[in-house]
Amino acid sequence: MLSPEQFEQLVARALDDLPVYFQQKMSNIEVLVQPWPSQRELRQAGVPPGETLLGLYNGVPLTERTHDYGLVPPDTITLYQGPIEQAAGDPAEIEALVRHVVIHEVAHHFGISDDRLWELGAY
Repeated sequence: MLSPEQFEQLVARALDDLPVYFQQKMSNIEVLVQPWPSQRELRQAGVPPGETLLGLYNGVPLTERTHDYGLVPPDTITLYQGPIEQAAGDPAEIEALVRHVVIHEVAHHFGISDDRLWELGAY
């Protein structure tokens, strides 16, 4: 539906819309866009057959970093354009879902687990 550039602009806008406090606290992280998750990513994330990922956080959450954290490659947040577009449908829904996935994955960067996100009603 959207070009890769248009989708990346939605991701950039969602990141820019995060509260400044969180933007300033994010550390050693790179946000990526991929068309689809790989089979390896799906397996590693424990995604059952027939289901997919909208986004994925890989790294060491801020809450788990210690004094000896350093000289490591950046954590990554990856958003998957194909599954997000399939799940959303029209451009307004795609933008809303991109924002939701960005916030969800940033929450993982801050050490908030999926269980806690469920408790908070963030799913």
